Amino acid sequence: MAEHMQNIQRRIKSIGSTERITNAMKLVSAAKLRKAKAVFENSRLYLGSLLESIQDTFSDTADVPQMFLAGSRPIRNKCYVLITSSNGLCGSFNGNVIRVMEKELDAYEEGRDHVKLVTIGSKGKDYFLHHGVEILQDHDAPADTVTFSETREISGPLMELYRKGEIDEIDIVYTAYINTLRQEVTVRRLLPLEIPERKEEKKYRMPVEYEPSSTDVFRYLVPKYVELMIFNTCIESATCEYAARRTAMENANDNAKDMLAQLQLEYNHARQAEITDEIIEIVAGSEAQN
Repeated sequence: MAEHMQNIQRRIKSIGSTERITNAMKLVSAAKLRKAKAVFENSRLYLGSLLESIQDTFSDTADVPQMFLAGSRPIRNKCYVLITSSNGLCGSFNGNVIRVMEKELDAYEEGRDHVKLVTIGSKGKDYFLHHGVEILQDHDAPADTVTFSETREISGPLMELYRKGEIDEIDIVYTAYINTLRQEVTVRRLLPLEIPERKEEKKYRMPVEYEPSSTDVFRYLVPKYVELMIFNTCIESATCEYAARRTAMENANDNAKDMLAQLQLEYNHARQAEITDEIIEIVAGSEAQN
């Protein structure tokens, strides 16, 4: 009985330490989540302004380069920008992204030989290194540490391969932020562009002159759009990672508290049984003397 009680005490001490760690990680993730959400919302506003500029360019002139438009070439070679995390303890966050990426690969008619990956975060790279997909670039740093200059280093070679015709389509696979409790893996096309028609035309339009030409302006805007899209999705993915980690740590913390309560109850029962046995022995010894 005494040995059983000692085992329970050791488990209580061990789970108590885990509970303190998970609670601290939950608080840290909550603080990082608030910061990442603010950065993400600001970058999303800027992205909207840039996309509107590209739409204005389409609307104002027909001299845009056709190579950037959807339907300008057959799709044979694809490249995916895959964003995962570089750390664990975030529930099913990485597993969901990898699962969607696998479905995309299985559904692609040309096969994996015609697919290249650019990985941001080490979890995606570590998985697909052993699953028959060529990794064009890899960035092991967490998504929240990727700077805008680093996204230029990522997008620059991709744009060059697209211009040369070695890549026909560029998609990005990441986790989209819906709210703190819900995140959804999304596949979004970066190139070729498919600009939606405006729902409402402006009643009055200012005449716009493009210097040196509309084509040059568009050739400048498209790479900037791709850079900002990658940067924005890195921030959004990091926001989702912190939300997922906060939820995972909160669940782990609650489970640890439940286990501590159960173990404490089991310890109290064992202690009560030991006291009862001692009383029975005392009574039995007293009766034997009489």
